[in-house]
Amino acid sequence: MTKIAVLTVDEAVHIDLQRLEQIIRELGEATAAQVIGAALEQLALALTRTLAAAEKTDLVEVVTQAEQLARLAWQVGLVTLAGVAVDVGSCAERQDRSGLAATSARLRRIGNRSLTEIWDAPGSK
Repeated sequence: MTKIAVLTVDEAVHIDLQRLEQIIRELGEATAAQVIGAALEQLALALTRTLAAAEKTDLVEVVTQAEQLARLAWQVGLVTLAGVAVDVGSCAERQDRSGLAATSARLRRIGNRSLTEIWDAPGSK
């Protein structure tokens, strides 16, 4: 009988807390909470659209959505998410379907974890 190992992928995400604190300092706590909340909604939407385009292998749409996702992620300090979004867009631009499948799977993991963890970050509420 063959043994099958189940491997779990647990990747750390990097959140630039200084960026979040800068937003709070510049806008004030109440306004910053609204702006960050709206940005997170847009991030979730861009993540969903990027992954949907990747599943359909709509390479032009993947590039468009991944670029938007990367910009939004950088703005609120989601460094890892921004980097993975750039990687997804690069795979789509090169028409690397295998790479796109792999980076899209990573994008799903990192995206979900990033959006969850930013709510736990100090000063993000």
